[in-house]
Amino acid sequence: MPEPQYEDGGAIAPTGAGGAMDLATSEGRTLERTPGGPPGTGPSGLPPSAAQGGRARSLWSDAWRDLRRNPVFLVSGLVIVFLVIISIWPSLIASGNPLSCDLAKAQEGSQPGHPFGFDGQGCDVYTRVVYGARTSVTVGVCATVGVALLGAALGGIAGYFGGVPDSLLSRLTDVFFAIPVVLGGLVLLSVVTSNTVWPVIGFMVLLGWPQISRIARGAVITAKQNDYVQAARALGASHSRLLLRHIAPNAVAPVIVVATIALGTYIALEATLSYLGVGLRPPTVSWGIEISAASPYIRNAPHMLLWPAGALAVTVLAFIMLGDAVRDALDPKLR
Repeated sequence: MPEPQYEDGGAIAPTGAGGAMDLATSEGRTLERTPGGPPGTGPSGLPPSAAQGGRARSLWSDAWRDLRRNPVFLVSGLVIVFLVIISIWPSLIASGNPLSCDLAKAQEGSQPGHPFGFDGQGCDVYTRVVYGARTSVTVGVCATVGVALLGAALGGIAGYFGGVPDSLLSRLTDVFFAIPVVLGGLVLLSVVTSNTVWPVIGFMVLLGWPQISRIARGAVITAKQNDYVQAARALGASHSRLLLRHIAPNAVAPVIVVATIALGTYIALEATLSYLGVGLRPPTVSWGIEISAASPYIRNAPHMLLWPAGALAVTVLAFIMLGDAVRDALDPKLR
């Protein structure tokens, strides 16, 4: 006789000797009903949150509630929202042209209408810093999305099936981990002549996926051993249903945390490669290019270096702080 099920795929475990009944859901939560309603439960014998809303709060709802109360998340989130807005519409706060320069004003300091002064070519530093946010944020976001998708897909498949795919992926990640990132960028990007952001993004995805892959592999191995996954497999669920419906929602949290923190790292990496001359190249406007162009004038015109370097530091710090806040909210051990 088949075991009874709930509509969402949850299975009702048989009643034990003590009269308790466990409800195992596909979200990995177990609600325990006991006769008489033990202390801490509602009249129906369920926890108050489940008795009031009809179901227990999920990990994501609990995480969002904690994030809204975390000042670190609020501050970093506001900074990131501001950066995204000026990346999409830089003309909102900078009306000038970043490529318009006047050599007669080269290295001059702050003036009315030009609060950050001028660079070595007579370009407005404020305008170039604002427009540089678009390039840096675009590279960081696209590289993070590509790394997360590729790493999560490969790590999830290896962790779920194990055996030969898992062994091959483990050896492949060892090879990529042995390649120094900056040295790899100097070698691979030095032969690229394109002035677009895509070669830099492709390089970051190529060398960045192993870290996400290992995180995803470990999370999938842990999630597939849970009882609700075994129950779904016993009921004949396909591999794709097990991965997408039961395992992925419970294994994606650590991937999101690592990817959020890595986003700031990729922005810093783009600036590093551009500073070394193998990343983005003029006439593209980016913070790394601005820092590289300003470094010879650091004594005579330090404002040329301080403003783009400060914008880069604030951006990287905001994404790292956001990642730390998300980690604290999604990690049950830190509750």
